[in-house]
Amino acid sequence: MARQPARKGGRRTAKRVVKNIPYGQAHINASFNNTIISMTDQSGNVVSWASAGTSGFKGSRKSTPYAARVAAQAAAETAQTHGMQEVDVFIKGPGPGREAAIRAIQASGLKVRSITDETPIPHNGVRPPKKRRV
Repeated sequence: MARQPARKGGRRTAKRVVKNIPYGQAHINASFNNTIISMTDQSGNVVSWASAGTSGFKGSRKSTPYAARVAAQAAAETAQTHGMQEVDVFIKGPGPGREAAIRAIQASGLKVRSITDETPIPHNGVRPPKKRRV
């Protein structure tokens, strides 16, 4: 069987489309182990996202407020390249990166219009983890 000739130019990547989104939403998922920030448009389509893990933090460093701040700055910068200027912030979870992520979004130049807490509250759901004995 004959070999296929090598293609010139390597792998083709799709060109990034720069959208003009003046305002959107910032969804912050702050768990005890990580903080994930997703910037979306008004209909919920993700424009950019970042997490403490993708920002270079591993292990227990992911659960720090500083890691949440770095991740929020990265997500906000890429959202601003799409023209985003104002955001509504939606926070979910009890993690340590909640406040740091909001402050980082404000400091990056995005105007925060509203802050909503969407933390799911169980109506006596599953049994919580046992208390730690240190």
